[in-house]
Amino acid sequence: MTTLRTKEEARAWLDYQGISISQWARENKVHHSLVREVLAGRKKCLRGMSHNIAVLLGMKHGEITTRPARVAPARRPVQASQAGAAA
Repeated sequence: MTTLRTKEEARAWLDYQGISISQWARENKVHHSLVREVLAGRKKCLRGMSHNIAVLLGMKHGEITTRPARVAPARRPVQASQAGAAA
């Protein structure tokens, strides 16, 4: 089993490769601000895209997830006639 990179080592690896965070994010089809959050340690990287970023950077063991994130259904706006009846 390979050793995991720390956030400092992952950032140094990008510098060694001569790749900016934004360029790495574009190449891996993730948002650069999320990569910065992961590298700063502000994300737990338990699931979703932050998990994928940490795996790709070698910061955690795991598999890349291809399952789409589940988003809560949008709430329907309350109609004026319903708002008056509820009051």
